[in-house]
Amino acid sequence: MASPSDDAPAPHSQTLSRGIRVLEVLADADRPLSIAELAAALGVHRSIVYRILRTLEDHGLVVRNAAGAAQLGPRMATLARSVSRSLQSAALPQLSAVANELSMTAFLAVLDRHEVVTLVSIEPANAHASVAQRPGTRHPLATGAPGIAIQSALTDEQWRELPDEHPRDEAAIARRRGYATSHDEVIPGIASVAVPLVVHGQPLASIAVVYVASDRDTEAVGGRLREAAAAVARDLG
Repeated sequence: MASPSDDAPAPHSQTLSRGIRVLEVLADADRPLSIAELAAALGVHRSIVYRILRTLEDHGLVVRNAAGAAQLGPRMATLARSVSRSLQSAALPQLSAVANELSMTAFLAVLDRHEVVTLVSIEPANAHASVAQRPGTRHPLATGAPGIAIQSALTDEQWRELPDEHPRDEAAIARRRGYATSHDEVIPGIASVAVPLVVHGQPLASIAVVYVASDRDTEAVGGRLREAAAAVARDLG
């Protein structure tokens, strides 16, 4: 007979949780962070962060510079390439075509719990200047065109799995016209257009572009992105 404890949730590993949190903090940073900065971010003693960093270094997930500041290591890029590999492979040709046709940075973002995470990004080949969108960049689901586009595709069941999230009014507008827009939400002065990408067996995603805010025809951009999303969905069939 099963004991009452058999149905109890397994205890979490505090050390593993802290190690993952270190990786998240480093991913969000725009520069290497010192042990003191990481300790402050995690709310723990520096000796704990030091031991975590040593382990992450051993696995190539973190590297430290001459001053001892830490940043994500090359092994992280290898792991990232394995995330939704088929989705990334199918999206890359479309992202390249969109980026070069529109002279905008095009990217694929996926829903990760309450956040939107950039998986892969392509900058236009011949543009004099473009907006960088670093893979691994994340922002709240309720912020920016990629998040609004994903919101527009969420089913009632999926919304129930996100009890702390609420649909923006813009999500209903995006659902009607087929694309979402944003301006000055994630990065000041930067605009974005995005469309949802729904593929069975893959995380809910969006295909988007970012560019310096201008008078670009967002309807035309949205139409081109819908074509790209449809092509990716057909490829993954």
